[in-house]
Amino acid sequence: MTHTLDNFTPSAAPLENSNGEAFDHVLELVAQRRDEFEEKRHVPRDMIAEFKKAGIYRASAPRRFGGEPLPPACFLRLVERISAVDASAGWVASFGSSLIYLAALPLDTQAEFYANGPDVAFAGGLFPVQQVESVAGGHKISGRWRFASGCKGADVLGVGIKTGDDRGGPPRTALLRPDQVRIAENWNVIGMRGTGSHDLVVDGVVVPEEWTFVRGGTPTVDEPLYRYPAVPYAAQVLAVVGLGLARAALDQVIAEGGRASYTGGPMAADRASYRISAGQAEAQLRSVRAFFYETTEEVWQTVERGDIPTPQQASLLRLASAHVAKTSFEVVRAAYQLAGIRAIADDSTMQRYLRDASVVPQHAFLQEGMYDGAGAVLMGAQPFPGYL
Repeated sequence: MTHTLDNFTPSAAPLENSNGEAFDHVLELVAQRRDEFEEKRHVPRDMIAEFKKAGIYRASAPRRFGGEPLPPACFLRLVERISAVDASAGWVASFGSSLIYLAALPLDTQAEFYANGPDVAFAGGLFPVQQVESVAGGHKISGRWRFASGCKGADVLGVGIKTGDDRGGPPRTALLRPDQVRIAENWNVIGMRGTGSHDLVVDGVVVPEEWTFVRGGTPTVDEPLYRYPAVPYAAQVLAVVGLGLARAALDQVIAEGGRASYTGGPMAADRASYRISAGQAEAQLRSVRAFFYETTEEVWQTVERGDIPTPQQASLLRLASAHVAKTSFEVVRAAYQLAGIRAIADDSTMQRYLRDASVVPQHAFLQEGMYDGAGAVLMGAQPFPGYL
């Protein structure tokens, strides 16, 4: 089967200000439909279309191809706000940042990729990386890949491959149309159910070399966003989902401070233990959020000056992301305990916050091993492979 993107149409829509009415409408729709996302175990295409109208999927497309790339902190705040309403929707929207990777494609390929507009929803299942066969016309690809979040609403899908020429390092990604991929619907999980992170299956598709790229590879587009560290940014857009979750959970227990106890005891706000726990959680959340955005802005200022971020700066982005994931889960867990017996009900938003928040630090980019990599960089030692 020969690869072609002749039928590729990303359902482009006119951009509206992502901080204006279109984005507010997205938040309203997410609030109305979050139970639907959970039940269907994915965010449907019509909701993806609303994300596009709000500019989320052109936020990392090159300006030269019609995109309106946002500074990382601006995009991260959009994802954070969506995640405070529904974490799965925020997780899927976060992949509006993923076109930063595709800036490593040849310019002619990118011109074809964006021929129908910059509002492209890209999703990928990169692991386990599969060995491919080099054939006339490109690489013949077969295999199965895990955790392709947002795949059911994507315009283009990517899978992780390695060729005979690859010698370790970041994985290579091959791009395919959705009709060249079978989605194996197996996303049966405790949290983040609406992300639709199913498996991708490909059987004998030939992908030209020019439609592959190295993840985090040298960009062919000379614009500021593509000098920002790509892999650390991928960790950031997922970690910030935890910030939105934690804010929503903590706001709920603060608002419930005046509720009466089932047993007739003092109101929650009249109990010192409740006040202390809420105060500690607030301090934790604000502190980790400040570190996260402060580091983001510092690195972006380096990029805007035309400089390349240092390995130390890239490491701080990874450290801040892992710490956000860990701390956000701790804050949600504290809020869950403060919420009391009400939190265990199936229709409690608090139990969903807990389930969803538990998933964020499980991601490979955000696990506690990132502290080891950060510590190595701080002390001038060599971090583990793939950290930077």
